[in-house]
Amino acid sequence: MSDPAQSRPWQALRAHQAAMAGRKLRDLFAADPRRFERFSLRFDGLLLDYSKNRIVGETLELLAGLARDRDVAGWTARLFAGDPINVTEDRAAYHVALRHRGAEAMTVGGRDVMPAVREGLARMRAFVEAVRSGAWRGANGQTVTDVVGIGIGGSHLGPRLATQALAPYADGPNVHYLSNVDGGPIHALLARLDPARTLFVVSSKTFGTQETMLNAGSARRWFVERLGSETALARHVVAVTANAQAAVAFGVAPDNVFAFWDWVGGRMSLWSAIGLSVALSVGMDGFERMLDGAAAMDRHFRQQPFERNMPALLALLGIWEIDFWNSAALAILPYDDRLRGFPDYIRQLDMESNGKRVTREGRAVGCHTAPIVFGEAGTNAQHAFFQALHQGTHVVPADFVVIARPHHPRAEHHDVLVANCLAQTEALMLGRSEDEARALLRAEGRSAEDIERLAPHMTFEGSRPTTTLMLDTLDPRRLGQLIALYEHKIFVQSVIWGLNAFDQWGVEFGKRLAGRILEEIRSGRDGAHDSSTGGLIAALRECARRGVD
Repeated sequence: MSDPAQSRPWQALRAHQAAMAGRKLRDLFAADPRRFERFSLRFDGLLLDYSKNRIVGETLELLAGLARDRDVAGWTARLFAGDPINVTEDRAAYHVALRHRGAEAMTVGGRDVMPAVREGLARMRAFVEAVRSGAWRGANGQTVTDVVGIGIGGSHLGPRLATQALAPYADGPNVHYLSNVDGGPIHALLARLDPARTLFVVSSKTFGTQETMLNAGSARRWFVERLGSETALARHVVAVTANAQAAVAFGVAPDNVFAFWDWVGGRMSLWSAIGLSVALSVGMDGFERMLDGAAAMDRHFRQQPFERNMPALLALLGIWEIDFWNSAALAILPYDDRLRGFPDYIRQLDMESNGKRVTREGRAVGCHTAPIVFGEAGTNAQHAFFQALHQGTHVVPADFVVIARPHHPRAEHHDVLVANCLAQTEALMLGRSEDEARALLRAEGRSAEDIERLAPHMTFEGSRPTTTLMLDTLDPRRLGQLIALYEHKIFVQSVIWGLNAFDQWGVEFGKRLAGRILEEIRSGRDGAHDSSTGGLIAALRECARRGVD
C-alpha cells in the first residue's frame, strides 16, 4: 500500500489544517450552539463527546475520505474473516472470534474455530464454578481463598484491569497479580499467603516468557517447600497457554491446561482463558457479560459508517492530532478509581501495536504513528501533570472517561469527581486570555503592580483537545464495550498508517540482548559491548564483590 502522506486525502487534510490553525475552540462553540449535538454519539450506554476537538464538519468529511482511501472497510472485513493480517508471522488476528456470540462460523484457514472457542468457555465455566463453590479443593482438602495470576504484558494488564474495574461484582477468591521479574513483589505476596489455600494461574502464550516462568518457578518452589509435595501441585497450579506440552513439562497436570490459540495476540487475549482469574473473581456469568459487551461493539464497528462509528471516530481524531497537529502524546484519564489500570492497558495496546516505523511491506512510514500514551486516574492526575496539559508548550490531546452512576453510596464524592472531570475538559477547551486574567485579578482587588506581574502566569492558551467517554455505569458489559472500542480504534489507525498492528519485533530484540547479558553476569565472563554497557556490568560486579556497607 502506498505512503498515506502522499495521498490526495492526506494533502487535502494538510490544507484544511492550515486553514483551521488560527481558529479557537471557544469561538467554534460560540458560533454553533448545537456543536455538542453535532459532534457527539451515543451507543448502548456509552456517550462519546468529541465536540472539544479542533474540528468542523469538513474535518470529519475529509477524515472519512482518508479512511475510505486507505481501505479501512476492506481491512476490517479481513479482520473479521480470519485472514492472516498479521503478515510478518503469517497469522490471523482473530480475537473477535473469542467473543462472537452468534451461531455463524468464524473460520481461520477454512476451519471453523467456534467449536473450540465454545469448548474452552465450557471448560472455564466448569472449573470456575468448581473453585467458587468449594467443590475444587487443595491438596489438604481446603478450599481456595486466593488466586495468583502470573503473567506479563497482555497476559497481565487485561486481567488486572478487569479485576480492578469489576471489584463491586467480585464474590469469589481474592485475586492477586504478579508480572515484574523483580523479586520484591513475589517475595512480599507469598509471605502473606497460605499455600494450602492458594491457586496459581500461570498465563503465557509460549510458556517460555522469561519473567512469567521465573515467577512461576519461584512460586512452585515456595509451594513445594511449604507443603512438602510435588504431587500437590496438581490441585494448586493451572496454566493458560498455546503450548500445552511446555506447561505439562513444567509440572502442570494435563487436565489443568487451558488453551488459547496462535491466532490470538497476547494484548488482545483477555477474552480467552487468559481471563480465567477475572472469571474466578466475578463468576463466569460476569465474564461472559463482558464478552457480550465486546461483541456489541464489534457489531457497531462493522455496521456503522465512519461518521457514526465510535472506534473509527476515535481513530480518525487521533490521526488528525498526531499527523496534522504534531501531537506526540495522548493522555488517558479515567475519572473512576476502578479504571486506574486503564491507562496502563491502553499504553501497551497502542504503543506495542502501532509503535512502528515501517509498513507491512517493510518500507519506512512517511508520517508519525503511535503517540506516547500516559495517564492516571482523576483527580490524582490533576495534581500530578495537568499543569503541563493546561500551560505546557506541548499540546497533549486527552481522553477523559467518566461513569455516570457509581457503585457506591457516597454521592458527595461522586459529584465532586464528576464536576472535576467536566471542569477540566471545559478549562482545556476555553483557556483564559490575558485580558480575562487581568479582569479576574481586578475583581479580586489586586494592585496594578500585582495585575501586571501575575496576569501572564494566569493566562491559558486553551484549544487543548479533549474527548469524553461517559459510561452510564461500569459493569461487565460496559467494560467489554470500552476495551473493544479502543482495540478497534488502534486497528483503524494501523490500517491508515499501513502498519501490522499484531507483531512486536522491538520487544524481541531487547529480550535477546538481555539473555546474553544475563549469561555474562552469572558466569563472570566479559562480552563484547559498547563502553557504557560494559562499564555498567563491571560496576555491578564491583558492587556485588564489595557487598553492602
